[in-house]
Amino acid sequence: MSASEEVAPLRHVERLAVRYAETDQMGVVHHSNYLVWFEQARTGLCIARGFPYHEIEASGVWLMVTGAHLKYRGGAAYGDEVDVSVWVSRYQSRALHFDYEVTRGDELLVSGTTEHVWVDVATKRTCRIPSHLVGPFRELAGLDRVTGKLD
Repeated sequence: MSASEEVAPLRHVERLAVRYAETDQMGVVHHSNYLVWFEQARTGLCIARGFPYHEIEASGVWLMVTGAHLKYRGGAAYGDEVDVSVWVSRYQSRALHFDYEVTRGDELLVSGTTEHVWVDVATKRTCRIPSHLVGPFRELAGLDRVTGKLD
């Protein structure tokens, strides 16, 4: 696919209301909760596209987190509504990267990335993405939607 045919990855947004239990003594969301929100958005993305995590795992693979990076720019407080956006930013046969943005209105609060590898449940070793997931994840990454070509 030429650069002119590339399209943006598909985004998914989860709207969340900040719960009191997610805040710390300073009254803002504790930093650890953003990773939980990332996971919620990521699983929501898969559900919205028709392949829930439990079905992926039932097919014999895990999508294991191998790294996470977050950049904090602002804090959310109890009662705030935030949007957690997620998209596939990097697609490889054995690995995926997801990017995230947490916003309150137009304000970017947190951005981040999680890195994942495909793991065969039976062997506990990394493996290639299962063939039935190649098309859906390439589409999520913005690959081949113009040409219809799938690897």
